[in-house]
Amino acid sequence: MQIEVFRQSAIKLQGKITIYFDPFKIDKDYHDADYIFITHDHYDHYDIESIQKVMQDKTTLVVPKVLATDAQNITSNVIIVEPNQEYRTDDFVFSTRPTYNLEKRFHPKEKGYVGYIIELDKQKYYIMGDTDALEENLNLDVDYCFIPIGGTYTMDVEEAVEYINKLKPKVAIPIHYGSIVGSITLGEEFKKLINQNIDVRIYIKEEEK
Repeated sequence: MQIEVFRQSAIKLQGKITIYFDPFKIDKDYHDADYIFITHDHYDHYDIESIQKVMQDKTTLVVPKVLATDAQNITSNVIIVEPNQEYRTDDFVFSTRPTYNLEKRFHPKEKGYVGYIIELDKQKYYIMGDTDALEENLNLDVDYCFIPIGGTYTMDVEEAVEYINKLKPKVAIPIHYGSIVGSITLGEEFKKLINQNIDVRIYIKEEEK
């Protein structure tokens, strides 16, 4: 599976099918998405211009309930999801995890924002979305975890490190830093603190001026 992280939380998984998560500030017209998953309705995760750059006629758009009307105005190929549910497509099975802040006001639990666990080629990929480190998201069996580390709106480096060292995925990939919030150096700080038996991969690079 080829993995690309563009910036913020914009992720592309490409194998037999092509899947995007929260495309944001996409520079090229790819038009290659089989699926686009959106975690929530903030502008740096639900970016209509970027969605249109990766969409093609057959693309399925997966969104939380809060974005149901918006998504249906873009395409009729929509799957509307809620936290703590499992869904099946023609290509894979995926489930949703709750995503919210514990003490901050940016991502209220009642909004029904989601993270996604998707199984591809016998590997489970967990895209957390914008969230704090939640106890209910610890007892999970995942191979890859894309975790926000920028602080302010999500968990910070220290909280993310503690979470990953408890979750114990095979691979941890830090996201949601180096752009809107959080220095580009946070990825390397995160990597230094993670248990050595966990592979940390850094994809986000410093943006060109």
